[in-house]
Amino acid sequence: METSKNIIAPKVAEIELVYKTKVKATDRPKITHSDDAKTILMENWDTDKIEFIEQFKVMYLNRNSKVTGIVEISTGGTSATIVDVKLIYAGALKANVSSIIIAHYAKYLFM
Repeated sequence: METSKNIIAPKVAEIELVYKTKVKATDRPKITHSDDAKTILMENWDTDKIEFIEQFKVMYLNRNSKVTGIVEISTGGTSATIVDVKLIYAGALKANVSSIIIAHYAKYLFM
């Protein structure tokens, strides 16, 4: 006596890790000193918001200390911003980076 079992495969979400860049590897800036990081971060910060609201950004670097990208992780209010560490790691894994530089702008830091 044969019994037929209907096996239903569970539905799961597909996760795709994608990193797309429009910048050639040769055109990426290299970080050799903390001043390099400061300069690049300040060029990517919104100067209209810089003294008004708090922002937290992450700079991702490859093995040659070249910047692969900068991500704004969070924007908060006038006195705080909440950072989800999972977002920092997700970006690092997606871009396959070797190191990160985290930056939180406070009015007195870059003067």
